Amino acid sequence: MSQIRNASDTTCKQLLRDGECFADLCNALYFHGRQVIKPENLISQENDVSTLIGKEALPMETKRYRDIVRKASINGDYMIIGVEHQSSLDKNMIIRILNYDAQLYINQVESGKEVRPVGSFVFYMGDKEWTYPKSLKESLKVSPEMEDYINDWKLPVLELQKMDPQILKSKRLKEVVEISQIMLKGDYEKLRTNRMISVENYKMAAILTHTDIKEEDLPEGDEINMCKAMDQLFQRFENQGIEKGEAIGIEKTLKEQLKVKLGTISSPLEERLTTTSLEKLNELTLNIFNINSEEDVLKIIH
Repeated sequence: MSQIRNASDTTCKQLLRDGECFADLCNALYFHGRQVIKPENLISQENDVSTLIGKEALPMETKRYRDIVRKASINGDYMIIGVEHQSSLDKNMIIRILNYDAQLYINQVESGKEVRPVGSFVFYMGDKEWTYPKSLKESLKVSPEMEDYINDWKLPVLELQKMDPQILKSKRLKEVVEISQIMLKGDYEKLRTNRMISVENYKMAAILTHTDIKEEDLPEGDEINMCKAMDQLFQRFENQGIEKGEAIGIEKTLKEQLKVKLGTISSPLEERLTTTSLEKLNELTLNIFNINSEEDVLKIIH
């Protein structure tokens, strides 16, 4: 019995490598669902030198590439579209996007290729609303006298929770978005419909939303009846109710203790504590006085 591991980055890349899903996502953001970008007019740029971030100082240095990058034809004119997927809030995301886009321009110039326009956006899958700046100027303290002389940089954010599934044309993406939204809201009764969906899409939604779905909750085959699946899931949640209740109480107390001990704790650590087993939470409680950094916490709950 193996649990489906938290692999949201890999899962999101897998979803967006599907040309139909990528085009659909871009059309949802840029054109409110109008089918301007066609899957057949996309060219993958992943692991191309143009997507390399920075230069290699040493021969053995690890290369860093952007998440998903495609060259897309829009009414016959090509541009480069980069998608960064986020499951947690990041107040410095606009700086990262600015750096990524600038590097794409620099790499195009240095390679001698025709310089294409670059557009990037964030596909945000967290359960909290994105409240951080969506432009460079918003993130800076700019004197009114200098306002006209500071260049701006936009950060479009497509929030999974706020998407309208009805404007999506890709059955795969629509299914993943619909299921993910319901899971993020915790409204599992809404999923309990006599509807057949792809098992792969169900898994994707569970991983993207960090929902505790185990292999034992899934039937054999390529499709799953949502009514039957939810009944199985509810039964397991009910059987684990006491342990889950204990874990939630300990988790809440630990977060407060760690905030007192460390001053604050990061969003990734908060998310990690939420998915940590009761056994590890108890172990962390016993060692709370030996904690001096988030690294100490991660060593215990790893």
